[in-house]
Amino acid sequence: MVLLALFGGLALLLYGMQFSGEGLQRAAGGHLRHMLTSATRTRLSAVCSGALATAVIQSSSATTLMLIGFVSAGLVTFRQSLGVILGADIGTTFTVQLLAFKVQDLALLMVGAGFALSFFGRRGLVKSLGQAVLGFGFVFLGMRVMTEAMAPVADSALARQVLVALSGNAGLGLLVGAAFSAGMTSSVATIGLLLSLAQQGLLPLDGAIPVVLGANIGTCATALAASLRSSADARRVAVAHIAFKVLGVAMVFPFIQPLAALVTVTAGDTARQIANTHTFFNVAISALFLPFAPWAARAITMLVPDDATTADNPFKTRYLDDRFLDQPALALGQATREALRMGDVAQGMLRDAMVVLHTNNQELLEEVERRDDQLDYLEREIKLFLSRLGQETMSPDLLRKEIGLISFIGNLENIGDIVDKNLMELARKKLYQGRRFSEAGEAELLEFHGMISKNLERAIAGFAANDRTLAQEVLDQRPTIRQRERELRTSHLARLRQGLAESLETSEIHLDVLTNLKRISSHISQLVFPILEEGA
Repeated sequence: MVLLALFGGLALLLYGMQFSGEGLQRAAGGHLRHMLTSATRTRLSAVCSGALATAVIQSSSATTLMLIGFVSAGLVTFRQSLGVILGADIGTTFTVQLLAFKVQDLALLMVGAGFALSFFGRRGLVKSLGQAVLGFGFVFLGMRVMTEAMAPVADSALARQVLVALSGNAGLGLLVGAAFSAGMTSSVATIGLLLSLAQQGLLPLDGAIPVVLGANIGTCATALAASLRSSADARRVAVAHIAFKVLGVAMVFPFIQPLAALVTVTAGDTARQIANTHTFFNVAISALFLPFAPWAARAITMLVPDDATTADNPFKTRYLDDRFLDQPALALGQATREALRMGDVAQGMLRDAMVVLHTNNQELLEEVERRDDQLDYLEREIKLFLSRLGQETMSPDLLRKEIGLISFIGNLENIGDIVDKNLMELARKKLYQGRRFSEAGEAELLEFHGMISKNLERAIAGFAANDRTLAQEVLDQRPTIRQRERELRTSHLARLRQGLAESLETSEIHLDVLTNLKRISSHISQLVFPILEEGA
């Protein structure tokens, strides 16, 4: 019955942490994600954002998983992530401190209040806060069940002998803490069990400290497993998380007795001392390692090199990760990053198209055509990825972003098709027939192509930054481009009237190039409409 009660209490605690974290995260909305992706300009702000996010989500592992996704999507750099990782270690102490306050007697009251808020609340915010309160109620109820389950164990001589043996072997305690924390994917659950033992007088502080240190190492297992199929930078996040914890434990482990003596001064209650140990350890390693974060980033970058095969393979997505489909905001960030990769490909195709028309380079012509296959592949993969997003969990803002993203990649693919099927066919015709543009005609085409290319660059930059000013500049160029295209047609007709042989030979090709560049300009305008509609 004791084991059954422990199992049920742990289950309640873990479920309550997850439930309250989901409620708080839903209540925070996009502010939490925005904080993690934007409040990382300085190392100190990154630490604060990581601590706050973890206190809200109730799990350093969840924060690290979210961070791995952000780094995979290119929303946060690996260097910026180091401060957030250290902050997440501090944030995870919040729940442990709450558990040590012995508020278990309020558990049923919190369950009732949380249920009432979530059941009767009409607004989404009230329901989410109710879910958070209900989750905390489950956490404290789980602690109460475990503490009461330990009461009979206090009278068991065998149980006391086992715990004394565990207390006398720091290495075994470290391994037990790491194994429990990894198995339950939560250091808080492991420390919660320690608090239950301590509240019944079954475990002294010096026996609990090695288990606390092991729990801090074990919590890294979730992040490590999640990073295995991610980008090199995402794997570096997991390695950094492990390195900070392992180095911190290695530095503290030889000094368990002095640490125990120091922590004893802070409180008279063993449970409170255990919670303080967890807090002191995580705050200390954050303060110690934060100044050395730039050097740590360089060392870990050398330890985990870039994945050359992924970077060099054009027919492989870099940022899409199915494991984050249950987090629509993060998944859209990954898809946006992949769409911007499409933008780079389309820009390169348009740039090289005029080089081919100018130089008759057949090898480059075939390379441009191959890049259209890459563009088609990326568009298809992004659409399939977005189609697997759960529509029922997406807010109206995210739905608009998804529709805008689909429009963006569709227009990029259309630009690629025009370059491949039209401009490259015209280049091949010019090459095979041995024709060349007149000097004036070629200069005009290069000028017009430059206008279109610059506008494409402006449109992609506007989309990447969600910049309405840049988007408006793209649209403001439309009348100028239309007017210039008419002027260039008139100029070409003037050369035909003069009887220039080169103009006569290439007239059809010349005018078709102008037409297709104008068609590309129309799709460039379509790229920025979602930005302007979002701000309308």
